[in-house]
Amino acid sequence: MNEDEMFSTFHSLLYTPVVGDVLDSLGRYHQFLPRAVQPMREAMKVVGRAMPVLLIDVYGPRNKPFGQLTEALDQLEPGEIHIGSLPSHASACWGEILTATAKSRGAAGAVVHGPHRDTPKVLEQDWPVFSTGRFAQDSRVRMAVADYRVPIEIEGTVIRPGDLVFGDLDGVVIIPKELEEEVFEKAVEKASAENLVRKEIENGMSSTEAFAKYGVL
Repeated sequence: MNEDEMFSTFHSLLYTPVVGDVLDSLGRYHQFLPRAVQPMREAMKVVGRAMPVLLIDVYGPRNKPFGQLTEALDQLEPGEIHIGSLPSHASACWGEILTATAKSRGAAGAVVHGPHRDTPKVLEQDWPVFSTGRFAQDSRVRMAVADYRVPIEIEGTVIRPGDLVFGDLDGVVIIPKELEEEVFEKAVEKASAENLVRKEIENGMSSTEAFAKYGVL
């Protein structure tokens, strides 16, 4: 299965709880971003390669407003996801023009541990954005991009360039690149098993019996 087919299967068949369960079974217990990071619309799903961006707080006007923000946006590759975290959450770190730029470059979505703004203008572009919520305050004198395509950490979750990012209504999970094939295969198996268990329970099997038989709950 090539990458496009794998991503398509993530969209059509998989969901973050089953992927998170598989990561737990492999001893990776800290792969979800904070629960405040949610899709702007409930139906939004995102899957792609991480393009981590190091966001920092600044205080007042700068010689180079926004730091390396435009450079980070302009080199996004198709299928990548802009992902970053603003420590203070003091301003929006995503909006209308950033969405238009990333979308035009073929990026798969944006995931920010911080607020977004321009909500109607972002939503009308029909492109997946995950954030901690709406907040209109501008970032020009409050935030800068210090670097990009570098490892970052968001509340204990490490994201490296090229890691797999998967998000839906239940959150955003980071799948380390070296584990993605194993996680994908086991997640597909677990999703199929969960569908079977649900049918068994709907047909009268007790949850105790189902768990004893299939090991899925």
